Amino acid sequence: MFAKVLVANRGEIAVRVMRACRELGVTTVAIYGEEERDAPHVRYADEAFVVEAGEATRPYLNGAGIVAVARRAGAEAIHPGYGFLAENARFAGAVLDAGLAWVGPPPAAIAAMGDKIEARRLAEAAGVPTVPGTSAPVGSPEEAAAFGARSGFPIALKAAGGGGGRGFRVARAAAEVPEAFAAAAREGQSFFNNPTLYVEKYIEAPKHVEIQVLADRHGGVIHLGERECSVQRRHQKLIEEAPSPAVDAALRARMGAAAVALAAAVGYEGAGTLEFLLDRDGNFYFMEMNTRIQVEHTVTEEVTGIDLVKAQLRVAAGEPLPWGQDDIALRGHAIECRINAEDPARGFAPTPGTISLYREPGGPGVRIDGAVEAGATISPRYDSLIAKLIARGADRAEAIARMERALGEYAIGGVASTIPFHRAVLAHPVFLAGDASTDWIERDGVGRDLAPQEIAPAGEEGQPEPAERRYTLEVNGKRFAVRLHDEDGAAPGAPQPARPRPAAARGGRRPTAAADGALTSPIQGTVLRVAVEEGAGSGWRFDLRDRGDEDGERDRRPARRHGAAARGQGRADGQDRGGAGDDRLRRGATLEEARRRWRR
Repeated sequence: MFAKVLVANRGEIAVRVMRACRELGVTTVAIYGEEERDAPHVRYADEAFVVEAGEATRPYLNGAGIVAVARRAGAEAIHPGYGFLAENARFAGAVLDAGLAWVGPPPAAIAAMGDKIEARRLAEAAGVPTVPGTSAPVGSPEEAAAFGARSGFPIALKAAGGGGGRGFRVARAAAEVPEAFAAAAREGQSFFNNPTLYVEKYIEAPKHVEIQVLADRHGGVIHLGERECSVQRRHQKLIEEAPSPAVDAALRARMGAAAVALAAAVGYEGAGTLEFLLDRDGNFYFMEMNTRIQVEHTVTEEVTGIDLVKAQLRVAAGEPLPWGQDDIALRGHAIECRINAEDPARGFAPTPGTISLYREPGGPGVRIDGAVEAGATISPRYDSLIAKLIARGADRAEAIARMERALGEYAIGGVASTIPFHRAVLAHPVFLAGDASTDWIERDGVGRDLAPQEIAPAGEEGQPEPAERRYTLEVNGKRFAVRLHDEDGAAPGAPQPARPRPAAARGGRRPTAAADGALTSPIQGTVLRVAVEEGAGSGWRFDLRDRGDEDGERDRRPARRHGAAARGQGRADGQDRGGAGDDRLRRGATLEEARRRWRR
């Protein structure tokens, strides 16, 4: 197993990967941009480094910068999470070329499955059913309309590099093709830098069912059953569950065998998902393969008992899968609701802002994968996901009941959320019967009668002000967190009781017993200077050099001056480096001790 892994992502998936690493005894490295210095995933990691956006629009897309940080931090592998660079074959290749391990499939498999036209060809060659459509790009609206005339409308126009509902348009008649073609091509260019389109017969009111696969580099390939993701809005998933209420054991075996065959055909490694459409007659059709961990992987974990992220890490480290297909059994039922900062009553409009109140549900069978807290900011620059709420039960009815309870306990203030929508879905007879299809939400107008959510101004949710101030130090691009509070535990700036000045000791020095308090410095670095001013009370300042600085240069940027205890990130070994005895400030040293050292 790796000793240190860099997680090239943010938010809940970064924390999810780091938790798996921590259980495996693996040190974690986080990356962040300027606006996320104090983000939960940054504070959770053992080490954290800033990455500039560079030529990319966001730091999490700066592949060269991420690889450079990984090498500087001494990471052995990079886990991409989902989104950003997770399905970027060029980035995966750059990671491997840098001598690092890539926690994901080979670049060739990513490239093959990332091109939806090539994926269709490979699926057909492997004997996997596909939706009737073109196996070559369509170059014009006229060509797409001709396919519709031959096969019948409606048709779906899809971006060759698309996914997640992007670059997807439906034309129900020839007159609608030009507009649908232009919109799909525009999104393909915008989101995937590829305007190429292909066309398929549009399946009316299908279910969206996907198969989770795991593969190792030794030829082992298995599937872990299915997830149903039919509760969608504009092809964006909202609720997922495992197993699907529409899939029996025989259909599961057929779909699983098809998924395993395609994964084996492309030389797949790690965790991947094959997405299928399921029609009313039980026919299934391959849509695409996601060559990464999925947002909804949680429900598969809950019903199989297999930690998919740990499996990814072990496969990337060269270990064979410890399971055969006969070892996989589905137990119970699990449902996931994506809790987004969106207002369903306003067309699911995002509501970025600061979370003023955050109280998670708990109890039996409830799991939350998230990375927010009161005071956290939902940025318009990133996904609006707040957390993933998962409920597990002995059967589907119990899972639904637990999810309803958990949604009722969940309290979020400062931003609107999709909680009211999820409660409406879970109470709807179509969902309760297991009959949801991908067009159901919009066709039946589920949630349209919800009232717009009123967002209380900040500070009116009853959340107490933090009892401390947090600051961030950066030393040569590496992040250190500093927590400041007064010696009696009060926040800086709070009214302080008067303190008598101790009598002067012989020689004009104060006695050690009359010290103003203890200064602790567990920050990962070497203290180069302590400056103490007479009459400044507990004021202090120190300069810090990064232990991990490759060139050994000293960074003399001063830390903030406050009466405080400093807390740093990183795994310190408890030993100061550089400087000699009296030139170092030991943990727990008092200000009087510091003064004596520096006066000497």
